[in-house]
Amino acid sequence: MPFHVRDPETDALVRQLAEKTKLGITEAVKLAATEALAAREKARAEKLARVDAILAEFDKMPRTGLKADKAFMDMINGD
Repeated sequence: MPFHVRDPETDALVRQLAEKTKLGITEAVKLAATEALAAREKARAEKLARVDAILAEFDKMPRTGLKADKAFMDMINGD
């Protein structure tokens, strides 16, 4: 299934990657896409780990048993 790259800068980058990795154009595009997806997944996993750490800290806080009703919310909002 062919596709055409119309952007000269993108074409040059793909050709440069192909040359440096000693791969064909198709393999270079595949490599770039695979690495980009892996980097995104890694970044997502790192963000989720940070959120999990924050939630774990939050879960350590003692529970007061008090309810945050309308009167409480009005009080903290200055109403």
